[in-house]
Amino acid sequence: MKIATFNVNNINKRLPNLLAWLRSEQPDVACLQELKTAQQDFPAAAIEQAGYGAVWRGQKTWNGVAILARGAVPVVTRLGLPGDPADTQSRYIEAAVNGILIACLYAPNGNPQPGPKFDYKLAWLARLARHARALCKTGAPVVLAGDYNVVPTAFDIYPTTSWNDDALVQPASREAFAKILKQSWVDSIRLMHPDRPMYTFWDYMRNRWPRDKGLRLDHLLLSADLAKLLEDAGVDRWVRAEQNASDHAPAWIVLRESRRRSRAAAKPRRRST
Repeated sequence: MKIATFNVNNINKRLPNLLAWLRSEQPDVACLQELKTAQQDFPAAAIEQAGYGAVWRGQKTWNGVAILARGAVPVVTRLGLPGDPADTQSRYIEAAVNGILIACLYAPNGNPQPGPKFDYKLAWLARLARHARALCKTGAPVVLAGDYNVVPTAFDIYPTTSWNDDALVQPASREAFAKILKQSWVDSIRLMHPDRPMYTFWDYMRNRWPRDKGLRLDHLLLSADLAKLLEDAGVDRWVRAEQNASDHAPAWIVLRESRRRSRAAAKPRRRST
């Protein structure tokens, strides 16, 4: 089972790029962020024609998250991150797909910092940590996938001082991400590629893509039991090189079928009479 996360940076503007990626890579589940479209303007028909069912939370101009499933419709379990009823930003959606709970998230950027936007970022990540802990306690297989807007360590960004004042690399942001990992979540990309930066974002400014001056912002965190099924992980860098590309590239994992599910699939079913 292949699960991917992709900040599309405006789904309607980059719909041809998204559809080309879906055709080429055929993820079973795709978590999308930064839809930048109102709920009613989500391109559901085009995505359905590509073979995917979808659930989404749109928001005009900014934000927006969606979960796509190949040949199926995700079963929504939650339409927002709990902990703040006054927060109306479309940054979190959760759904079940093929026996796995998929959380698609788009954490706040937090700039400029310090200030109210950075305070909101840290409060949002704290809410995510509390909800992640609750999900851990259920024992369900869970993937927390999305754009966390956090560069976890210095290894996850090209050698530079130009980002030192940015919210993405602040000690408080990194500690918020580390706090989630300490609950027993597994950073799948880093587990499979301990010696490579595995950038997922290259700013449009200063020719950073051709010079490979990237950051790793997009993460797929796995519950401990699910991490045991991890077979492969990577980043589809070619997507970033396409015309009209998002400033992000999709990150993905491949999970093998559990023995229990494989045996269930192999067991012949008794015909009804």
